[in-house]
Amino acid sequence: MPIRITGMNSGLDTESIITALTSTKQTKLDNFKGDQKKLTWKQEKWKELNKKVTSFYNGALSNLRFSTAYTKKVTTASHENAVSIVTGNGAMDTTQTLDINDLATSSYLTGKKLSTASGDAKTSTKMKDLGLSDGGELKFKIGDSDTDVISVKVNANESISDVLTKLRNASSSETKTKLNFNFDENNSRFYVSAKEAGKDASFHLESTDAMSALGFSFVDADGNDVANEADSVNYVAGSDARITLNGVEYTSKNNVFDINGLTITAKQKQTGIQLTTKQDTSGIYDNIKAMIKEYSELMKEFATLYNADKATKYKMLTDDEKEAMGENEVEEWENKIKEGLLSGDDTISSIRTALKSIVNSSFEVTLKDGTKANYSLASFGITTGDYFGTDENERDILHIDGDKDDSTTSGNTDLLSQAISSDPAMVQDFFIQLSRSMYSKIGDLMKGTEYSSSFTIYEDKLMASQYSAYTTKIDDAQKALEAAQDKLYSKFSKMETALSKVNNTSSTISSYFGMGTSSQ
Repeated sequence: MPIRITGMNSGLDTESIITALTSTKQTKLDNFKGDQKKLTWKQEKWKELNKKVTSFYNGALSNLRFSTAYTKKVTTASHENAVSIVTGNGAMDTTQTLDINDLATSSYLTGKKLSTASGDAKTSTKMKDLGLSDGGELKFKIGDSDTDVISVKVNANESISDVLTKLRNASSSETKTKLNFNFDENNSRFYVSAKEAGKDASFHLESTDAMSALGFSFVDADGNDVANEADSVNYVAGSDARITLNGVEYTSKNNVFDINGLTITAKQKQTGIQLTTKQDTSGIYDNIKAMIKEYSELMKEFATLYNADKATKYKMLTDDEKEAMGENEVEEWENKIKEGLLSGDDTISSIRTALKSIVNSSFEVTLKDGTKANYSLASFGITTGDYFGTDENERDILHIDGDKDDSTTSGNTDLLSQAISSDPAMVQDFFIQLSRSMYSKIGDLMKGTEYSSSFTIYEDKLMASQYSAYTTKIDDAQKALEAAQDKLYSKFSKMETALSKVNNTSSTISSYFGMGTSSQ
């Protein structure tokens, strides 16, 4: 690149002259940059739209293709406070009788109050102050096993706090079971509980001198020691939950029972509970409504993008133009361009047409009496609004008659709910066909080609290629501009050099004449 000399000798505004002479090449460069930027915006818009299409395709639409979307069931209980029910798809439509006989409990021990010669025991109290010497042992058996034991050694100089830490860290020899231990200094007592409910998780005391010294023993209502846990008032044995369902007894360690498609959680003792399992028609309605809603939102967005103003009067701004405008002005200007990027787009038009053709189709279904009939969405009260009375971008939106969330049709007769209640198998038949047909069509539209990737509704590969092409064009245009500028700067540089020589010669001649005049 030659040295760029400004008009020092000529007095010309060289920069402005060269800028004017190369303006065509600068405009070409700016146009390529603007077109590439516009392409980037278009790619971003398509990515957002494609994400919504694939979400609909893989979500609400896909769900309705399978019978599981129509076999939802619900179970009600006559005593809701006593039990909660989760109904699986395999549960039988029937009425059953349930008795909750016992709830699962965790074993729990309240230790005897500890004291020393100086008063109530504290966490700092030493074992020797409680009458223990080195080698004492604490032992808790787990469940019905005589060998699965938590064993902790205690020493005379250890404090209650030290022993408490040992107990909390200890686990049983076989099942590695741990227990909850605490010492309440306000009451000077140890407390023990099983971490889980049920008979198998219960703990039992093994009598030792150390156990007795630390209050781990059984007492009766008068505070006297007793030998058996069954006779004590300070120990609660862990027990299993027991229920009777239709005359058959079941047990559980945690109050939860999985029986014939029902997950029953017992919450309180109660007899004569009536469980009624039946088809959840509201669930079927909700699944259909969710699909209709997503479809409508998608179609509205397609229409909004397709019908947008092309904003042809808004050209891409150059850097110089942006500098001359305010930040908000630039943002508003560019938003106008972005809004019209997919206006009249052929791909959007094709997708809208394909989906509307399926929505307007009829499908043959089998009625509950065994006869065949052709049904459409309109048969279920699902239609678009009045064409001329509806906003242009909302003409493809589907409305469900009787839908309380839709002000347009909430006052109409709810034909969909009626159909679900009277003939759910027919409703399932129709919507499985509809959703599979639409799913297949969208799948075809998203097949990979030489111009687009799989699961993509727009030509992302082609756009990526176009972006690369613009990068090459920008690079070539930048080089051409710089070459033209360099050539002009070189010419002006030579002119300035020539003028400098002329000026220097002129000065020399003038100096001679000046010298001659002074000598006369």
